[in-house]
Amino acid sequence: MRAVDIIIKKRDGLELTREEIHFFVQGFTRGEIPDYQVAAWAMAVFLQGMTPRETADLTLAMAASGEMLDLSQVVEIAVDKHSSGGVGDKTSLVVLPWVAACGLPVGKMSGRGLGFSGGTLDKMESIPGYRVNLSKEEFLTQLGRIGIVLSGQSADLAPADGKLYALRDVTGTVDSIPLIASSIMSKKIAAGAQAIVLDVKCGNGAFMQTLERARTLARLMVSIGKQVGRRTVAVLSDMNQPLGYAVGNALEVREAIQTLHGEGPRDFYEHCRHIAAHMLVLGKKAPSLEAAQPLLDQALRSGAAWEMFRKLVEAQGGDLRYVDEPQRLPTARWIEPLRSPRAGYLSAIHARTIGETAVLLGAGRARKGDPIDHAVGFIVPHKVGDWVEAGEVLVEIHANRAGDVELARQRLLQAFSWSEAPQPPLPLFYGTESEETLE
Repeated sequence: MRAVDIIIKKRDGLELTREEIHFFVQGFTRGEIPDYQVAAWAMAVFLQGMTPRETADLTLAMAASGEMLDLSQVVEIAVDKHSSGGVGDKTSLVVLPWVAACGLPVGKMSGRGLGFSGGTLDKMESIPGYRVNLSKEEFLTQLGRIGIVLSGQSADLAPADGKLYALRDVTGTVDSIPLIASSIMSKKIAAGAQAIVLDVKCGNGAFMQTLERARTLARLMVSIGKQVGRRTVAVLSDMNQPLGYAVGNALEVREAIQTLHGEGPRDFYEHCRHIAAHMLVLGKKAPSLEAAQPLLDQALRSGAAWEMFRKLVEAQGGDLRYVDEPQRLPTARWIEPLRSPRAGYLSAIHARTIGETAVLLGAGRARKGDPIDHAVGFIVPHKVGDWVEAGEVLVEIHANRAGDVELARQRLLQAFSWSEAPQPPLPLFYGTESEETLE
């Protein structure tokens, strides 16, 4: 078997066998197939696509390229969640302790932010002392002991995915649905959860900007889950405006803490509640979404969800004073308002513009390895459909560098559109894809 023959076969639009895919992934992982051949193969996949069976085989090959965790060693069942990324998406900080407080163990490996989409690990590192680099043994021990863990992905998990993504990033092949689906699912499978809830964002602040592409990606990932024996549900959610109000690491941690106390923004609370309910159903803690709601409500009202968050922070070395007293979290030097230049109904709040501006202030990174300023970001206290008065605060800007406030004002104003006529609010969700909807 030769790599060049596999490249030619895919270039010509033919279907690769399971053996050919595994040969190619293993050869690339071991360094036997050079980058230039893998780059050519990735472009062939980008142009010709893959069948669901090919994509599932690619997913399993990448998952098997390194270590695969077996969470059943320490818990009967664990459910993982994944978000395809968005602006203000601090969902894991709320959903994980909320679900764990209902008795369903959650062991999650998360990533860092790149581009306009914030990273869960960066947010948690706003809390001094919080460790994200747990070993496999620490991960499993903590999951078994307290039922929750949130750490970075081990370099030993799906190493083929990391190598392939680095090539896709520089060869114009990132935006390939089969390659995106296999990248996400290979890491989820290697991380060991028996069931997976996928939060697939769509809109101007998401990587999938249209509902059609988001649905295609969601259905493909659910299909992969079914073929490899992992129960998978994908929820299609809106990302045409920031989720919640806070955008920026420490600001989002504060908002997550408020939400765990029952005081967060309504859209963010409802979003988290819906995702958590799906996790409880997949984890067999509730027979239906409706039956999951009172379990979640009780866990929040009783303070159990908040206590689980504190257990998570404490177990991973975080200083509890910073979550018990969130005002201790990093605070920006300048906190200034951007005021509305006119009265009217908000007809659009462009999430990507807000996310990209936050990166310019230091809240995110344009390249891997860029430093993060945990204090900077924005509070956006309005939603599409709200009426705003002239002079009312549109955005609260949190900046640490001279000149950044004015830069943010100029850029952020472009994110807002007004209308004289009332505007309907944006939906939180556009539907769900599951094994049943694949039929």
